[in-house]
Amino acid sequence: MITAIKTNYFTPEEYLILEEKNTLKHEYINGEIYAMAGASDRHVTIAGNLYMLLRNHLRGSGCRVYISDMKLKLETKNCFYYPDLLVTCENEDQETANYKKYPKLIVEVLSNSTEAFDRGDKFSDYQSLETLEEYVLINSKKQRVECFRRQENQLWILQTYTDQDQNFELISVNFTGKIADIYEDVDFLDV
Repeated sequence: MITAIKTNYFTPEEYLILEEKNTLKHEYINGEIYAMAGASDRHVTIAGNLYMLLRNHLRGSGCRVYISDMKLKLETKNCFYYPDLLVTCENEDQETANYKKYPKLIVEVLSNSTEAFDRGDKFSDYQSLETLEEYVLINSKKQRVECFRRQENQLWILQTYTDQDQNFELISVNFTGKIADIYEDVDFLDV
């Protein structure tokens, strides 16, 4: 006889209580909790560089940019994720201190352990967010930024930027920046 292995199921409310008390970050997917791995120097530097660029650009606009410690709640998918960056311009997101629900822009910095998930199931889940206009993947092994933009017909169009382009554009927040600024102080020698 095959015995099913019992796994713990957590409600979103239980997850939020556990996460408040935890020193490690966990993502929540349909009742299950997954510990998150630490990030590399390149990963943290890239996310920090883009955060600073967007924070300065959005100052005074009513939009807020959050870095990796802010949870994103996807109600229709029954999950919480920690994107590397998210931008929200919705007043309703100021009503919740520990998570946001209405992002306009989500950015993930790719790593070996998360790239397939960021490109696959996570992107699929993010597409359920009606307010999401742009999903950005930033490569941490070479200078490449991939911007997926939602069109009026709900299709997602990809535009890729590399170091040869010099600049990149985030249409959702009306921002144009230099590729080199995202990768400032990033060392690719150990890739």
